[in-house]
Amino acid sequence: MKKLMIGNEAVAQGLYEGGIGLVSSYPGTPSTEITEFLSKHDDLHSEWAPNEKVALETAFGASLAGVRSACAMKHVGLNVAADPLFTMSYTGVNAGLVVCVADDPAMHSSQNEQDSRHYAIGAKLPMLEPSDSAEALQFAKDAFEISEKYDTPVILRMCTRVAHSQSIVETGERAAKEPVPYEKRPAKYIMMPGYAKLRHPIVEERTKKLEALAENCPFNRIEWGGLEIGIITSGTSYQYVKEVFGDSVSVLKIGMPNPLPARLIKEFAAHVGKLYVIEELDPIIENFCRTLGLDPIGKEKFSIIGEFSQKTIAEAFGLAPKETVKADTQPPARPPVMCSGCPHRGMYYVLAKNKITVLGDIGCYTLGAAPPLNALDSTLCMGASVSGIHGFLNAAEDRSDRTVAVIGDSTFIHSGVTGLINIAYNGSNSTVIILDNSITGMTGHQQNPTTGYNIKGDPAGKVDLEALCKSIGIRRVRVVDPYDLKTCEEVLKEELAAKEPSVIISRRPCVLLKYVKAKPPLKVDADKCRTCRMCMKLGCPSIAIKDGKAHIDDTLCVGCEVCSQLCPFDAIVKEG
Repeated sequence: MKKLMIGNEAVAQGLYEGGIGLVSSYPGTPSTEITEFLSKHDDLHSEWAPNEKVALETAFGASLAGVRSACAMKHVGLNVAADPLFTMSYTGVNAGLVVCVADDPAMHSSQNEQDSRHYAIGAKLPMLEPSDSAEALQFAKDAFEISEKYDTPVILRMCTRVAHSQSIVETGERAAKEPVPYEKRPAKYIMMPGYAKLRHPIVEERTKKLEALAENCPFNRIEWGGLEIGIITSGTSYQYVKEVFGDSVSVLKIGMPNPLPARLIKEFAAHVGKLYVIEELDPIIENFCRTLGLDPIGKEKFSIIGEFSQKTIAEAFGLAPKETVKADTQPPARPPVMCSGCPHRGMYYVLAKNKITVLGDIGCYTLGAAPPLNALDSTLCMGASVSGIHGFLNAAEDRSDRTVAVIGDSTFIHSGVTGLINIAYNGSNSTVIILDNSITGMTGHQQNPTTGYNIKGDPAGKVDLEALCKSIGIRRVRVVDPYDLKTCEEVLKEELAAKEPSVIISRRPCVLLKYVKAKPPLKVDADKCRTCRMCMKLGCPSIAIKDGKAHIDDTLCVGCEVCSQLCPFDAIVKEG
């Protein structure tokens, strides 16, 4: 059956058809939908894990038990999962195991640009890289076969454009896979030094077999065209090359970026005039070509930063741009902002008002860094705010009365809790604010261990944040409603003045959750408004200055009443 699918759905379909029995992931754009689509099937186990390391280790456990398994994550999530990944290269698998990773060139929703091909090279694991949805489906299925045949985890590399663009796929039937019998094999699966030393030569021998596969496989192919120019490319860059040149140039499409096919590359290079390598982010293929004695044109012509497009590739070759339809006017820029009624806004206003140094974290609350709040001082990676404040205050203890860390509920469970344990154990006078909006917000409202529901929406074990914080040695734990600015400010000052670690839980569910009902919108009494612009300091998208007065857009306002607490003239009132 033919169907239009985004790349992530196609990956899920391929894994499903390949007989997957378990998927465990942590949501992260642009990878999230892989697991969400798999969760629609009741004949496999699907789950959200607390973090990517746990997800990969869970998938390994299922593989060890004989069931085909997978996990999915964004590129920075692979950093978190790297510890088990590298050792799993030594142990190999029992049943097939696929690690899906989605890179994010141009950083549409990420804190860095990172090329996950380095992990495949470093861990000595095979990697497949589809260029459209049809390949995403097929490569996901094939990954299971490679995994079992070569006794290895397989990395499937996606990128934002392939993950979220649509193309036609042809779906098939799900393969019935009996579990592989489990056999106790200490020398294979217990990676203490004595056994690990014996496994390393096996990894190197496997690499030689995979190199032979790369030379003669459906993932790497030559498409002969004009011989004056030859282009080696991969992933979404292949699509751009074909759109720009069609069959006027010859193309070596790399669908298996690790290990790379040395013989095939040399054969291709020998038949073309000028050799080019077009690949997003780092010069992995280009540098490999140089080790073969070739001298391709690569990063001196094609940027090492950001995404490519048909336009950038055409311009790099000096080709005239294709005609496009342009708007008569340039639309205004619309930077991302916290939603109207976002529960984080009130707490950030209080922090900004009191000139507090705020170590931030990864989530939609990172938007508190934007004007007019300008509330954040740093954002590094998941959990770093909690670990970071401990180091910050050990180096600058005199700032403990004006420094906090902020972290979301899902991120706290992901990797913030260990930092809080460090604070309690090593005793820094740190104040950590957990912004609990009762969901994993930024990636699209996925459940997490604090919500009480699993990936399918069924009741599940629920972490009690107050009890958890107290159990690890934090004696001062306060809960506030971020819509109540006065109480938030009072509690903040009290906890900053305390001479011991403390946690403030700022708790109110995300306004976009279906069960959260908006209140009637507020309005501005123009006769009372003095245009003092205090309400504008919140950065709420519902509020603007119109005809010289504050104005509230009743199509956006959810009636949170935070702005009314700022107005010194009582000009912001309820309807009626």
